[in-house]
Amino acid sequence: MIRLFLYKLFYPTINFGVNPTVQKNCILLDSISGSNDRASNTKIGKNCFIRSGTTIYPGNTFGDNFTTGNKVNIRENNEIGSNVSIGTLSIIEHSVKIGNNVRIHSGAFIPEHTIIKDDAWIGPRVVITNSKYPNRDNSKEMLSGVVISEKAIIGANATILPGVKIGKNAIIGAGSVVTKNVPDNNTYAGNPAKKL
Repeated sequence: MIRLFLYKLFYPTINFGVNPTVQKNCILLDSISGSNDRASNTKIGKNCFIRSGTTIYPGNTFGDNFTTGNKVNIRENNEIGSNVSIGTLSIIEHSVKIGNNVRIHSGAFIPEHTIIKDDAWIGPRVVITNSKYPNRDNSKEMLSGVVISEKAIIGANATILPGVKIGKNAIIGAGSVVTKNVPDNNTYAGNPAKKL
């Protein structure tokens, strides 16, 4: 009770479930810097464990048993399910949807408009991309999100290019560069990734 009261005191616009743990030096924002508009409040389910140095922007929704490693950066307006773990130094950009029971290991980059479905596993230093033309004036208007389907496994240091869909139960080998859709129940590896 005392711990919950203290967090309510320091984070009055964050709606915590019961039994939250927020370690030192976390930043939980209630508005976007430079904006006069107040973003919608962040909601975090019960039994969260937010480790030191994590920054969470406003307007996020997290399910129960959400955990972070140290120095995770989570931008605004994401929908994140229950039993999700995001590893140290990972970056989740805005407008991302993450299902239940998802594990994102350390150093991963997840850009805006990515969808990661239930029970997916994202290895260390995985990079997902969403911009086919990153240096154009209108590149933000042409973003193409990646979909990681249920129970897919993405190996360490893999790179997923914009607009790619990884099928259910698919496996992507470590260090692969995935340029095209991967069907359900298939294993792909290499650069460019090919079916094994």
